[in-house]
Amino acid sequence: MARWKALPEELDPRVRQLVVQLRRLKDHSGLNLRQLAAKTGYSPKSWERYLSGRSLPPPEAVEAMARICGDDPTRLLALHEVAADAWGNGRAGVSAPEAAAPEILSAGAPESARFPGRSLRIALMAGSVALVLAISSAVLLVVRLNNGDGDDGAVAAAPLVSAVASAPRSPARTAPPYTCRLKRTDGRWYAGNSRTQDAIVADGEAGPEVAEAQCLLRRAGFSPGVVDGIFGPLTERAVKRVQGRAGLVVDGVIGPHTWKALRG
Repeated sequence: MARWKALPEELDPRVRQLVVQLRRLKDHSGLNLRQLAAKTGYSPKSWERYLSGRSLPPPEAVEAMARICGDDPTRLLALHEVAADAWGNGRAGVSAPEAAAPEILSAGAPESARFPGRSLRIALMAGSVALVLAISSAVLLVVRLNNGDGDDGAVAAAPLVSAVASAPRSPARTAPPYTCRLKRTDGRWYAGNSRTQDAIVADGEAGPEVAEAQCLLRRAGFSPGVVDGIFGPLTERAVKRVQGRAGLVVDGVIGPHTWKALRG
């Protein structure tokens, strides 16, 4: 098997990783450039440029090669997305992507080569890979700086830590703490959250009346899920079961009649 030529030293590591993976696939397949061209629909000259790092292959060529060699195209396309971003930022000493379209062979070209397009799943996977790489790099930098001697490491790490700490954060959604303190008064059950007899409570609402109903549903033997004061699907299902047992209209909405059934 012919020995690969060394890739340009100035080639971005992210692009280099993609090219190395493509070279390994070609070696594993045992195909020469002409055979690879016949199976993928891209000319031997195009593959020569792709595998030498002189031109970035289109995603359709990467996907076609992965499928021919029995590899997972999603992983390779994620690497291609990261490499394309690095290539687009420009690199000194390396020629820019060719303005002309790659030579595509019409005969024998696989469907993925003749009909370009990537799925949303692939795009999301690529974004996830890029995010993981960015976070890993930031964490590694902080660890290295913190392990340094003297105060210089701490001073250098401070801007990064400050930037992370000052990043906008979504407010935490916490439900008020509700408890079920069941007590029977004047022949009616109360749970200590609300004493309402006629409040209309339905799906999507929240508050102490919902928590009161959830406690009473539990007492009746129908679980509404967590007693969090939020009227969701589990609570609605439990309400319908109580209504059905009491012979009421089964609509999942708590009104005066349902309250009477819950407190009775």
